[in-house]
Amino acid sequence: MSRKKHGKNSKRDGRAEAGAAASSDAPGLVERTWVTDTGTVELQQDAYVPGAWVLRVNGVPSSHIVPDRPDQLEFEYMRWFSTVLEEHVCAHLDPTALRVLHLGGGACTMARYLAWRYPQARQVVVELDAALATLVREWLDLPRAPLLRIRPGEARAVTESLTAGSRDVVIRDVFAGEQTPGHLRTVEFARHVDRVLAPNGLYLLNVGDTRNLKGTRAEIAALLEVFEHVAAVADPAMLKGRRYGNVVLAASHAPLPAAGSADAAALGRELLGGSLPAQYKDTAWCRELAGDTGPWHDKPADPVPEGPGV
Repeated sequence: MSRKKHGKNSKRDGRAEAGAAASSDAPGLVERTWVTDTGTVELQQDAYVPGAWVLRVNGVPSSHIVPDRPDQLEFEYMRWFSTVLEEHVCAHLDPTALRVLHLGGGACTMARYLAWRYPQARQVVVELDAALATLVREWLDLPRAPLLRIRPGEARAVTESLTAGSRDVVIRDVFAGEQTPGHLRTVEFARHVDRVLAPNGLYLLNVGDTRNLKGTRAEIAALLEVFEHVAAVADPAMLKGRRYGNVVLAASHAPLPAAGSADAAALGRELLGGSLPAQYKDTAWCRELAGDTGPWHDKPADPVPEGPGV
């Protein structure tokens, strides 16, 4: 499922009645629509997963919440995030002292997962919609600062303000409609992320793309301008250009598993085990896919947008 934000409003389906009582296993959640800083957010009970909830932002599914199971990731791309991150932590980072920056907040699903998996991690979630950030704190029993801080702000502006080498992992999961805002997809932004990352740090990106993979090629080209190693994860149909969907990209100066290695084989087995089996592709494959595609660059005359985008 592609995570998208700020799309067109859609009618509520028959399962959602504003102000309905919360289920007994999620006393902080109710089926309702709220007006926020960037439009509307809506909570609906998941008809297929008992006790779970879906957060819609301006009518578009944005996050999946299982209140008492932060380890349960229903969106496949988040499982891919966790699989690649786990391997990288084992190989290059200290699991007892992780510093994670999330660009794009939603319902903090990934942050909740990492707080469960790495209880000592220090995390900052950047969310443009300050009202949504407040609601998420009310809905869920999130770890308190300094373990988990939700910082209202625009993703690029916050990234540019951070101290060099102050993060071990940066996760970009930012959408405006069906696309990530352009100023977060350029070579220049990748350099800002690189500056913020520690030497062995990991940059993870969720890319929503069409069948021609044009956006994925350009994003890979931008990452290869900045990082030594780039990898990709997606389901086979997506990689073959058969449908619209998600591609997870990973970038680092530390080695990422190469095709034929034991680590790549282990990653491959893990990724094949999900409900939507995926494939891991290494730096050599990414270079071939990008080919002569030119990366995107900032346009000096264009200011960073002030409107919705995180």
